[in-house]
Amino acid sequence: MKRRHFVSIFPLSLAAPLSLAVSNKIKPSSNSALLVVDVQNCFVKGGTLPVQHGEEVVPVINRLALLFDNVVITQDWHSPAHISFASSHADGHPFKQVQLSYGQQVLWPDHCIQGTPDADLVSSLHVPKAKLIIRKGYHQNIDSYSAFREADHTTGTGLTGYLQEHKINQVFISGLATDFCVAWTAIDARSLGFDTYVIEDATRAINLNGSLEVAWKKMASAGIHRIQSGDLVG
Repeated sequence: MKRRHFVSIFPLSLAAPLSLAVSNKIKPSSNSALLVVDVQNCFVKGGTLPVQHGEEVVPVINRLALLFDNVVITQDWHSPAHISFASSHADGHPFKQVQLSYGQQVLWPDHCIQGTPDADLVSSLHVPKAKLIIRKGYHQNIDSYSAFREADHTTGTGLTGYLQEHKINQVFISGLATDFCVAWTAIDARSLGFDTYVIEDATRAINLNGSLEVAWKKMASAGIHRIQSGDLVG
């Protein structure tokens, strides 16, 4: 297999702790929300950009969703020939990093194209309390990892206003992939003032050349809590 070369999209702070531990059990309240990030056919076995063992998050998320009154789902929702696709660049290849108008961009295989089965939510995902689906990455000329803001770190998705309107001040993040869309969502959530938790065993990572470790260090440095699904109780 050809080796994939990857340049981290996260600044690395070697002094940052690996996690901000939470020792007590946590009971979600009416002011808590579970964010389910990109649990789509694209990112599981058989998809166009599969995350290793990505399908394993589904039963964990299904159990967690029963503990929350507020659940939000996100979907990667790219237009054909999206700017983040390697196929859209004459000299592009998957996992190459390039400089675009809004910053550094990893080029990906074509994935999660609007209206295709690849972009559908995994059929076994069962979150009946979900009240909102945020579709992201649909603008042709800008990518969007975070559920809160596009890759320019400025253009909002509307999620911030929705959570504030519903008096949510605490978010718990699950889904795919830990080192990209989950991490960007968590870091934005924290910067916007939400008490932020990433549920480690409800996520899986791409982990290109150490990107997972870098993402965890960046999240810890931002004050994000790293927990397990067993830390949550009903």
